[in-house]
Amino acid sequence: MAGSAGLSLCGHALVVRGGSRLLATSTSSSDDDSLFIYDCSAAEKETQEQKGEDGQPMDKGSDTILASTFSKSGSYFALTDDSKRLILFRTKPWQCLSVRSVVRRCTALTFTASEEKVLVADKSGDVYSFSVLEPHGSGKLELGHLSMLLDVAVSPDDRYVLTADRDEKIRVSWAAAPHNIESFCLGHSEFVSRIFVVPDHPELLLSSSGDRTLRLWQYRSGRELHCCHLPSLQEPTEPWSDKRFAASRITYWRQEDCVALLCDGLPAVCLFQLDAPRRQLVYQQQLTFQHRVWDAAFEEAQGLWVLQDCREAPLVLCRPVGGQWQSVPATAASKRVCAHLRENWAMLEGPAGTDGGFSSLYKATCDNMTTYLKKKEERLQRQLERKRRGGPPHGSSGQTKRMKAGRAPRSCSS
Repeated sequence: MAGSAGLSLCGHALVVRGGSRLLATSTSSSDDDSLFIYDCSAAEKETQEQKGEDGQPMDKGSDTILASTFSKSGSYFALTDDSKRLILFRTKPWQCLSVRSVVRRCTALTFTASEEKVLVADKSGDVYSFSVLEPHGSGKLELGHLSMLLDVAVSPDDRYVLTADRDEKIRVSWAAAPHNIESFCLGHSEFVSRIFVVPDHPELLLSSSGDRTLRLWQYRSGRELHCCHLPSLQEPTEPWSDKRFAASRITYWRQEDCVALLCDGLPAVCLFQLDAPRRQLVYQQQLTFQHRVWDAAFEEAQGLWVLQDCREAPLVLCRPVGGQWQSVPATAASKRVCAHLRENWAMLEGPAGTDGGFSSLYKATCDNMTTYLKKKEERLQRQLERKRRGGPPHGSSGQTKRMKAGRAPRSCSS
């Protein structure tokens, strides 16, 4: 979730973010022990004071990184923070190219497949595009929702922009003319937390939601192909079997069409096999960890990296062994990366390690009838209590006073 510790991988390049800082290094044992560290709190800020509609200065933020991603080739990396900035990097070698302002705090971002633009989705429901080729250019409004956006993706051919919002909708828009909507993927009963277009099967979309489901779609037609109810995969004895949760990460491994799902607040990663010909997801197994899991991502050459709240072993590498996924002994490269994280552990503690979660996004339930019946029952009980005490019924004091004064009821006849 936005603001918590995160992990990004592309090729051998690995980035861990926490708080206002990111740490970039390599998982390849053949590379030199290079390390790039960037702190958003040291980035340039707007000198002009921004004010809200009421004329008061706006919250400047704490420079906490909210979202980040690699471009398809790994040549670029971008992040947004809660000081409403988009920061663009070149990765070979690592270099900050630009720091640009965004209109609202962003919730998600992605590069187009051509790597010419970065698309950022924000809390007000808008998507803006920023040029990569002109790294100091201003943003352009592309499309908008009436609800907060939680994720944004593009099709591998850059023809469609896919957006997921708090109001259970996934919208598929034309990239060239975003006001033209190709389809809606409807079926979730709570906010859509993550969407992911499968690279090797570009017509397929994966989505997760606060309704505790993982769904497979043919997104151009808006057709739902498969729905997996995640609670049915949990053992009843597990402490989170009846907990509300949503996926905070969907990641994919091309080698075996493997999908890993990390759920918000759960110390586990669920693994699925994508059976593309049959248009379904096949549950494989669940990897459980002793420590809180912050993020997870596949590296094509090695397997699944898991970032966890454990200073001694912050990164764990998992691979399929004998048909079952399991953690493997640390390699020289993983030991080196873990050593870097231990030296910079402060960035992963405190606010960075706090699980912001999706709890505030769930629908508020209000049962008016239950409240009405409860109040009615309490009112009747009070009236009965007065009668037992011999007091006058509530609301009849005026009639009692008239009877005591000897007044007879008036006749209706003249």
